[in-house]
Amino acid sequence: MTYRLFEGKGHAASYWKYRISPSDHLIQQVFDFLEKHKGRPFELAVDVGCGSGQGTLLLAKHFASVVGTDVSPAQLEVALQHAKEPNITYRQCLAEELPFADSSVDLVTAMSAFHWFDRPLFLQEAHRVLKPHGCLAMLNYTVDMELSYPDCCSCTLNQICKEFYAALQPYRSPHLGVSSIQLYREAYESIPYPDKDWQECVWDRKRMPLSSYMGLVESFSSYQALLRDDPQRATTLSQDICHKLMSEMKATSADTEVVVAVKYFLLLACKPQEA
Repeated sequence: MTYRLFEGKGHAASYWKYRISPSDHLIQQVFDFLEKHKGRPFELAVDVGCGSGQGTLLLAKHFASVVGTDVSPAQLEVALQHAKEPNITYRQCLAEELPFADSSVDLVTAMSAFHWFDRPLFLQEAHRVLKPHGCLAMLNYTVDMELSYPDCCSCTLNQICKEFYAALQPYRSPHLGVSSIQLYREAYESIPYPDKDWQECVWDRKRMPLSSYMGLVESFSSYQALLRDDPQRATTLSQDICHKLMSEMKATSADTEVVVAVKYFLLLACKPQEA
């Protein structure tokens, strides 16, 4: 069963506001893999665990039809508010019970979502709905993001960030294990397809206000767990980290822009032609 941790309306709104999307360069690797192994036309893409739909939007211009699925009505409500492209629709369903016919989907994606699924069941379901030569793309980023700011020591900034991550570690869901990257690596090894690819370290750098970086970390399940357990402690922790970063940057506003380096990992697999 999919873990249901992101269903509050406030959390869904913060997802849309702060969660990052894969860069054009990263998502292009998915399309290049699909082009190589299946070829055009690209008819139907399904983005599973789509949340508030940032990743779903990236697929729209490449496919005749794109469907984002999620278990959370609140997340889908936010996604619908921002779905301007006429070829995007959304469906509420479990990741392990997709409402699509056998061998009907060109591309199944799961962007920062697979780790919350019943992983073996989802992989079986993805295999069922994919066309022969259809592709599965699963990507995620690690929590250890790195900050940089002009004329400021990145090592010091990132030591402060590590304090933030360390304080949240006890609130990390046990479903994720020690490292979510290991879950994806194990999934890659378990997929029996001959054509597959695993990339463990793809850096993506994004410029954003410091307040957006703070909001991004606050949207993590571990911070949300702390917030539910001890709201005052969560708020104080976030404020203290923000003040420390601003002090080191000699910045007077949390709107000051920083560069956030995010480390992605990527799993690509092509379903073989079946007998």
